[in-house]
Amino acid sequence: MGAPTASGTASPHQNGTATTSASWSVEVVYRGIFQKRLANRISRGVVLGARKEGKVGTAFARYGDSPERNGIPAKNFAVVATDEVQLESSLARYEPESVDVSIVLDDTMCKGVESWAWYGVQPINKLVVPGGSLVVTSDKQPDELLRAVKVKPYAYNLVVVPSPVHAGVFAPEGSASFAGLWVDNDDNTDFKCLVAVARVAPQILTLDSVLDIVRERTNDEGRVEAVRAIYDQIKIRHVEPGEGSTVDHEEYQKPGWTQMREGIVVEAMQVGTRNPLYKKWSTRTRRPLVNFDTCIKCTQCWLQCPDECFEVTPEGTYEVVYEACIGCSICEEVCPVPDCITMVNELAFDNNDNLYPMYASDPEGYRGFLQQHGIALHPELIEKAKKTPAVHQQPEYPSKKQKQPVVAGGEE
Repeated sequence: MGAPTASGTASPHQNGTATTSASWSVEVVYRGIFQKRLANRISRGVVLGARKEGKVGTAFARYGDSPERNGIPAKNFAVVATDEVQLESSLARYEPESVDVSIVLDDTMCKGVESWAWYGVQPINKLVVPGGSLVVTSDKQPDELLRAVKVKPYAYNLVVVPSPVHAGVFAPEGSASFAGLWVDNDDNTDFKCLVAVARVAPQILTLDSVLDIVRERTNDEGRVEAVRAIYDQIKIRHVEPGEGSTVDHEEYQKPGWTQMREGIVVEAMQVGTRNPLYKKWSTRTRRPLVNFDTCIKCTQCWLQCPDECFEVTPEGTYEVVYEACIGCSICEEVCPVPDCITMVNELAFDNNDNLYPMYASDPEGYRGFLQQHGIALHPELIEKAKKTPAVHQQPEYPSKKQKQPVVAGGEE
């Protein structure tokens, strides 16, 4: 018998067929608000396609994601089964503990996702079973994405659904399909993801069922043929055990009932500090890079940042604390100096290290780093920036301390 599935009763990625009694789970990971309707269409489409083939199923959202926040990772689930008994057995859980297919609607989430309800930062492929598939909509090659995906001790498939770059505010050179709470772009992204499921897990639904859905929803044979063509354009990369990113995130232990305080008290944040547990960085699709040479110390980024993620450097300029930055781009918009703050696609970076130490130790190397990301240096502005007095003073630059696991709600 092949690798176990989410239900533990079939081996779909081994033989591609349903057994006498089996169930399968699919998750859709998306950016809150911006992709809510898109995720709904995909999860419901999985169930609709399966029902066309005589199976049963249901789609639902993760309870902890409501109400959604802009850009914060959220999840929908679709559970499909050969019969009602298997379906009820799968739905007896709060949510699937493992999935046969995980669909990711923004490739920047490959670095990890953190729910606002606070599950801690989790690998994007955490729930994918051995032999399962991680499906990502992206304009990049599988090997590029694999650099950001956490290693697993077993083999699975990384599947890329071709998605063109979309011009817009959310991510420079980004390919995610963003819209709004009650609307989607109607750009075939939902149909493409359903085709990917049909390609890697035909026991859940087949290509013919997907094309029937397209035909019913659009009444456009041209779109049916366009969706059919995607089937052969999907890129599948078999991932061996140990392949991928080795970056570790902080681990937290949630308190048991004996550790909770009376009344389940949750302490407020102390003034002048950041949340030591909820980091927020997985919310962003891009990050700001600062040209310290041209910073005129006007304090606008420091004042206007809604997450207070700017710190004063010894020179009186301002650096970004990337663990706290959500990539909202307000700093870029309020900065009066051309290209002093520039938003760059998040997948271009492997960590959340602050960048001022790089500049302080090797200014010329840092300038080259900015140019690698297409940022103009504007040397004509440097002299003016040097003459501008600092508003804030930071005599001692904070040293980076070793991070230790923290007990959430309990003692450190």
